Amino acid sequence: MNFDHLIPAPDTPAKCGRVAVLMGGTSAERAVSLKSGSFVLQALLDAGVDAFGVDLNQDRLVQLQDLQADRVFNILHGRGGEDGEVQAILEILNLPYTGSGVKASAVTMDKLMTKRLLLGSGIHTPAFMQLKTLQDCQQALDVIGLPLIIKPVNEGSSIGMSKVTSAEELEAAFLLAAQYGAVLAEQWVSGSEYTVAWVGNTVLPAIRLETPHVFYDYSAKYEASDTRYICPCGLDPQPLQSLNEIVAQTIDVCEVRDWGRVDLMRDEQGRFQVIEVNTVPGMTDHSLVPMAAKQAGLSFQQLVLKLIHLTLREEVQHV
Repeated sequence: MNFDHLIPAPDTPAKCGRVAVLMGGTSAERAVSLKSGSFVLQALLDAGVDAFGVDLNQDRLVQLQDLQADRVFNILHGRGGEDGEVQAILEILNLPYTGSGVKASAVTMDKLMTKRLLLGSGIHTPAFMQLKTLQDCQQALDVIGLPLIIKPVNEGSSIGMSKVTSAEELEAAFLLAAQYGAVLAEQWVSGSEYTVAWVGNTVLPAIRLETPHVFYDYSAKYEASDTRYICPCGLDPQPLQSLNEIVAQTIDVCEVRDWGRVDLMRDEQGRFQVIEVNTVPGMTDHSLVPMAAKQAGLSFQQLVLKLIHLTLREEVQHV
């Protein structure tokens, strides 16, 4: 597939005006967001864009009102930046911004809502249930069975997640996840893990992930040197086409826009199961979207410019 249409126009730096790069924030993913933001900001500056960084704090409404920017590159990960909150403020201020709008951001940040939407649309996702109390943990054992993976509903970067292989492990896993709010129990899927990014309306080359860790956890994502990223992913043409079609369907159903990443597992029966949708993925030296873009022939700078270029549409309807 040819990806030349993703290369941004040469006049993008001049057209985009003054760009505020939102980073940091107050979520559990603050450290990753700061790192992503530093990479994005440097790429914009190197391209000649009039860009500046903004570390959002609790006074975000005041900060955003005083931005004095023409548009925003949002690289806030997690709550407050990926869940529709900052998007809603930017809508009110009539400031164009990168990524998905309020509704899509809010839905996809909530793992329970995402899975319900996927199920209702006929897209495979692992069996799940919400855990509200310790008593629900026993029900999860009865209904879903072991092994399980326990997750916070509204966190990213695998924060607060645990694999559970015995009933004795379940309470500790629940209590760990509950520190971050609502909790989800999900059927553990054995198989190959894939992640597929998109830019604009184009699905990028899929990446297969391999890690010696129990799962692709925070350390494997951001710290480890033994995580393997296979791109091209090695799938035969037919299953690769199926994978890309599922990703395209997921993007359409969730109404996400401009860029992001879908994480999937291929189970032992060969079915692809959607795990989650990320609307503000990492943009660090360990991040997956830049890897996929590189395979498509886009440098990191070209990727960043393309994302900001997508905010230049004359009529932007984010909500």
